[in-house]
Amino acid sequence: MSDGANKVHKLQEKLSMKDFKLNQLLEITEAINSNSSVEKLLDIYNYVLREQLGIQKAMLFNFDGDWKLLMKYGVKGSIKDIDVQKDLMKIKDITVIESSSKKSLNTFDVAIPVFHKSNPLAFLLIGDLNEDELKISPTIKHMPFVQTLTNIIVVAIENKRLAKEAIHQARMRKELELASEMQSMLLPSDLPQNNFVDIAAKYLAHQEVGGDYYDFIRLNEDEFVFCMADVSGKGVGAALLMSNFQANLRAILKYTDFPLKRLIEELNHGVMHSAKGEKFITFFIARYNQISRKLRYVNAGHNPPVLSDGKTIRHLNAGCAGLGMVEHLPNIEEEEIFISPKSVVVCYTDGLVEIENDSGEDYSLERLSEVVRRNSGISKTSLLNEDIYKDVNQFRGKSPFADDTALLSVRIN
Repeated sequence: MSDGANKVHKLQEKLSMKDFKLNQLLEITEAINSNSSVEKLLDIYNYVLREQLGIQKAMLFNFDGDWKLLMKYGVKGSIKDIDVQKDLMKIKDITVIESSSKKSLNTFDVAIPVFHKSNPLAFLLIGDLNEDELKISPTIKHMPFVQTLTNIIVVAIENKRLAKEAIHQARMRKELELASEMQSMLLPSDLPQNNFVDIAAKYLAHQEVGGDYYDFIRLNEDEFVFCMADVSGKGVGAALLMSNFQANLRAILKYTDFPLKRLIEELNHGVMHSAKGEKFITFFIARYNQISRKLRYVNAGHNPPVLSDGKTIRHLNAGCAGLGMVEHLPNIEEEEIFISPKSVVVCYTDGLVEIENDSGEDYSLERLSEVVRRNSGISKTSLLNEDIYKDVNQFRGKSPFADDTALLSVRIN
């Protein structure tokens, strides 16, 4: 072949290669724009590498929070001993694999990294290059094209993952908003403040949705119930369980007049049925009679409320295990107490007394009891609640709340 003919032939090969590369990039772009599946994109990519570039062996690792094998073909045996973090992260450019301590790596010829800014996004290992392919040679000079093609594929797959994640996050945010609204509806907005009783509550959510709940329910002219509960776990599931629990509690109190022990048994059955043993509820409930001044209560595994009569402090811990822990609650203990005038009962959830300071020390029931004791003569429970949170905030310093906190203070005049 004459020199002139040889030049023409080489020029035709270059033009053919450029057309090929352009066509492949267009095909990939069209597939991406038509929102083809990840499987479809990888099929096209696989076909270009294997059938059109003559690359007989390939493995593509992709970073998706962790390094994962996205695609492989022509690879025999196990590839588990390839550790991307240890074996490939040092590769910054197209690299010929000449000798490696890893036997599995030595079966490949070239490593091609793909970066997003300065962060590695993928690594392509290729081997058994078919040097007999004359129409489209897979020699090193075409590796930048393979790198570009890999980059486009990997970024497209990453964008699909991010889009799916964004949709999931948006759905979760909407669910959390609805659950938060539902939770706020559970908490009473109008607590009594009169000459007989003064009740105030304070709730701080650590997350958008939690499982803390308190309530005040007037039974008749002379009696009322107040309670506090906490679901194990947080999020939408906890809020839904608490919603179901509150509805069950109010229905029982409205249509029946169970003794507290029987009420606890019914509530436990309801929690077991709803939660299937996966969650439980700690629960304190007290029933007060304004005529006899007697308060009856059961504490089902909840943090013991603090009772102060201005002289002494006692913790209301008589009761049983938490609701939903066991199918049948054994030995439910109910206690009756005479309430002297100007006594106060402070109910709370564990997030309040378990908050830690900078030294890792819990706020504790003892510290809470001391704040209640020194505020025994306070006129309004709202002021007592504020003083409790003030003391908690001074104690914790810069340490954040790790859980929701709820506080319900009942002053009986």
